[in-house]
Amino acid sequence: MSDDQTTDPTPEDSSGTPGVAPNAMRLLWAGFWAIFAAGVGFAIRGGIFANWQADYGFTSAQLGAIGGAGFTGFCFGIIIGGVIVDKIGYGKLVVAAFLCHVLSALVTFGATNPENAYDFLFWGMFVFALANGLLEAVANPLVATLFPNNRTHYLNILHASWPAGLVAGGIAGWLLGENWGWKPQLALYLIPTVAYGVMFMGQKFPRSEASEKGLSLGEMLQDVGILGGAVISYFVTLFCQETLGFADLWAYGAGLALLIGIGVITKCAVGHWLLFVLFGVHALVGAVELGTDQWAQNITGNILSPNEGKILFVWTSAVMFALRFCAHWIEKTLKLSPMGILFICAILGCIGLNLTSGITAFGGAMAALSVYAIGKTFFWPTMLAVASDRFPRTGAVAISIMGGIGMMSAGLIGSPGLGYFKDRYAGEELTKVDEALYEEYKSDKPSKFLGFDEVTGLDGTKLGDLKEVEKDLRTPAQVTVAAADIRGDRHVLKTDSLIPAAMAGIYLLLLLYFKATGGYRVLTISDDDAVAADVAAGEFSEG
Repeated sequence: MSDDQTTDPTPEDSSGTPGVAPNAMRLLWAGFWAIFAAGVGFAIRGGIFANWQADYGFTSAQLGAIGGAGFTGFCFGIIIGGVIVDKIGYGKLVVAAFLCHVLSALVTFGATNPENAYDFLFWGMFVFALANGLLEAVANPLVATLFPNNRTHYLNILHASWPAGLVAGGIAGWLLGENWGWKPQLALYLIPTVAYGVMFMGQKFPRSEASEKGLSLGEMLQDVGILGGAVISYFVTLFCQETLGFADLWAYGAGLALLIGIGVITKCAVGHWLLFVLFGVHALVGAVELGTDQWAQNITGNILSPNEGKILFVWTSAVMFALRFCAHWIEKTLKLSPMGILFICAILGCIGLNLTSGITAFGGAMAALSVYAIGKTFFWPTMLAVASDRFPRTGAVAISIMGGIGMMSAGLIGSPGLGYFKDRYAGEELTKVDEALYEEYKSDKPSKFLGFDEVTGLDGTKLGDLKEVEKDLRTPAQVTVAAADIRGDRHVLKTDSLIPAAMAGIYLLLLLYFKATGGYRVLTISDDDAVAADVAAGEFSEG
């Protein structure tokens, strides 16, 4: 599972500071605080899902859609930001992100009753995600540029901020949830928002290798091409259908227009097959990592207890935070390439989700979720590092598009998909044991997801009322409903585990490919151009 790779030590500037600029570490930690703010907001949001469901009567599918908006907006922020960042500079995007973070709080807090809550929460989450996307359009290429010879290590440190934010937000929800309303809880993410604004203020930013060489947008997009554009266009089409409610004709038209635009800009470049595969796999990463995280507190809290669910969420996030500082050690000590790390992580992610589906006690849950946490730890930053290592000519564009695809997948497939299956499996489990009871508890709002059959889950308000009753005081009917809901959640986790299983298969094939072509190595733009010339001449070789 290891393959040959060449990784030079991280360069230092003349003052001995790691990275290629004197303020490299300050910029790294400013990016850390920016993503930390996103993690805090995400964790608190996951903890107050039950509040929203009880207060406003949402179905799980509706909650999934609201949570999904907290991802899809990210896609637009990071892709648009990634396309323009090399042209307008990092500073302007930081200001735009800061303003969007403040605006998202104002919009979200406009939810006051069941009639307006869905729209305010949905668009508040969308703007929040837009801000997060703009920030990652800055932070990812910035760190990749500052630490060009050790990207896996420093991108993992940057993204350790995400689980750190999850830990902080999870603890805040755990300690304050009983006494604070959901609005003041959610407002806590504004504290690290101010911190990253101060850290970035007045800083000089470096330029990417692609920007330094003066490459045009069309040249940066050559490796993306029609193949990569097809992945982006699919998710734009899905967004138009599922989020904006466009008729199929208009949605397909929007996706096709985007694909044609990419074709024009790149002069009909086909794109590199490897980047196309990485885009597709990162869609799976977004669905299984972020989509699952969106529901983690809800599902484990339902199987065990709400407080235990919050503690478990904090624990898995803490495991991720600690391990993301160890990526360099793992590469060196275990002699694993980034692709080898990803393959092992996918296997652990699949095993962890299956183990979690069978939990019955807190100790067993800690063990099962630890396996899952180890598995998901390195997915996101290591995938970005691979794209940056192998396609330097794309500058900020490829890794921004990849991040956008991951978030769009989490918002359109992962979060709403798990919500749909929660509704489906809970309804099916209750129907099996008591059809009359299902008729009493079923929602009046059907749930739909992509091409799957329409289903009717359980009413969110009735479930919320049931869960307020102490377990020992529940009626036999309430016990039956609660048990069916828990069995449904277990089934959801088993279904979810199929995603990392598929990822493991793809990573294994890529691992074998790199072994067959001389091993994984970091490319420069000169190397990238040489590969492109070989492809054009029909003499492709990456040794």
